[in-house]
Amino acid sequence: MKIEDYALIGDCHSAALVGRDGSIDWLCWPRFDSGACFAALLGGREHGRWQIAPAGALASVRRRYREDTLVLETEFETAEGAVTLVDFMPTRAEHCELARIVVGRRGRVRMGMEFILRFDYGASVPWVRRLEEAEGHGIRAVAGPEQVVLRSPVPLQAENFTHIARFEVAEGERLAFTLSHGASHLAMPKAFNAERALEATAHGWQKWCERCTVQGEWTPFVRRSVITLKALTYAPTGGLVAAPTTSLPERIGGVRNWDYRFCWLRDATLALLAMMNAGYYEEAVAWRDWLVRAIAGSPQQMQIMYGLAGERRIPELILDWLPGYESSAPVRIGNAAASQLQLDVYGEVMDALHQGRKHGMPRHVAAWALQQALLEHLETCWRDPDEGLWEVRGPRRHFTHSKVMCWVAFDRAIKAVEAQGRKGPVERWREVRDQIHAEVCERGFSKARGTFVQSYESDELDASLLLIPTTGFLPCTDPRVRATIEAIERELTEDGFVVRYRTREAIDGLPPGEGVFLACSFWLADCLILLGRHDEARALFERLCHLTNDVGLLAEEYDPKSGRQLGNFPQAFSHVALVNTAMNLSRESKPVEQRAEKKAA
Repeated sequence: MKIEDYALIGDCHSAALVGRDGSIDWLCWPRFDSGACFAALLGGREHGRWQIAPAGALASVRRRYREDTLVLETEFETAEGAVTLVDFMPTRAEHCELARIVVGRRGRVRMGMEFILRFDYGASVPWVRRLEEAEGHGIRAVAGPEQVVLRSPVPLQAENFTHIARFEVAEGERLAFTLSHGASHLAMPKAFNAERALEATAHGWQKWCERCTVQGEWTPFVRRSVITLKALTYAPTGGLVAAPTTSLPERIGGVRNWDYRFCWLRDATLALLAMMNAGYYEEAVAWRDWLVRAIAGSPQQMQIMYGLAGERRIPELILDWLPGYESSAPVRIGNAAASQLQLDVYGEVMDALHQGRKHGMPRHVAAWALQQALLEHLETCWRDPDEGLWEVRGPRRHFTHSKVMCWVAFDRAIKAVEAQGRKGPVERWREVRDQIHAEVCERGFSKARGTFVQSYESDELDASLLLIPTTGFLPCTDPRVRATIEAIERELTEDGFVVRYRTREAIDGLPPGEGVFLACSFWLADCLILLGRHDEARALFERLCHLTNDVGLLAEEYDPKSGRQLGNFPQAFSHVALVNTAMNLSRESKPVEQRAEKKAA
């Protein structure tokens, strides 16, 4: 199954991936970062999956989300007739729940169900018992602290640690299968009415979508993207996970496989602008508040990512019993990059809080004191080398983007004093800001190339340099910036899409090779807008939108040669970038202008 052959369902606590073949191959309960009970995505069916599909040959498969919802409808056509499989996760109440409703559309179709539950990422076979006769068809599965209850409208048969069912569905019939999760030391989760849950879930999503303020030709792409971003939000805290998956490869068969089920500070400003500008002010405030809580404490201990509730310890482990997606090993959980030094996050935090103030967010009582403490620490370390935006696992360098974002940190603090009446040592901050700017222009710019470069005194290009004008560090009209954008267009693209940088082991400590990075291509479109090249920006944006799969989802990367999506899926950073670029193309008030605080050409 290709990565783009999956669709997402979720309840703003956790999420599942459903394949075009009707198989749920990934589900982590009770949180995005919990152990998977279906992990076939990173192995085989023996690692856990739940498939419901016609038993015979398929004539066609079509999928869609019910309009403005996260309710997935998969239509199977066979020689016998047609059925629709409706998949969704109800709004979280006491327990985690998932429902699958088989709807007969035409004829009489033979169906099959295969249920293989494996806790702890496919490692643990649970103890299973059948439900009592009065409770209906189904099973209760327990392993350690967890229990899962499957309730079925048809009898189940046990075969080799697998439960299967064979049944038929006729036109007009509706058969509901439900799955519930709970703690094993508590009572078995009660049954729920799938049909009532379906209507309540669909209504809830549609009401939420009514708040979307984006209009125009890109509205379908934007609405699907904001629904996806909402689905990737951990409702109890407001934290936004980068993706609901781990270890989907950036190159098939490669080792660039990372766990993205955490919240990155680097997403802060762009995510905040996307949510606020799309009409989701409450979600933006919740994200801002999560950000302040997560980084609270000693500035020296600020991390580049945190857990869903702000957890700091997310150690990286290898799951050697999983072969990986299409044999792309290793499979990792946790992320060692959490302990890296990435100086750009200081600028991201300062800019996000600055944008929140500009947009009239209610004042957070601790935010400004925390920002002052962060700047005091940044004054002592901005000259240090770091691992940079891309979290390289090679030697630390003086990454140009990192230094630009240090400049952003002090620049936004100065604006808070000058325009918003905050108190602080503004003269000292101006002095540091000017020092950083001068150093970047001297050491981050190659006179031989005539462009800015990835790191001081190097000759490598890097897509992060596209953020120089969008942050306001220098305008697109500056000859050095224009030359950098044009060089990236010439040298850092494949089939017109942008790669992060030319991967080499000497640069990032890993074997080379990955796809084009979708967010970077949206950044190029933003730069083209700033340069007044609107037709080219529009053409690039349209091509990027056409990379979405049949239900409107984007992964982290794309391989132009094979025409496949790569990396963790769906990726919040890609959808945030899509929303912002769509508004940059179609709105009078553009996110790129809000951040750069300069008008586009």
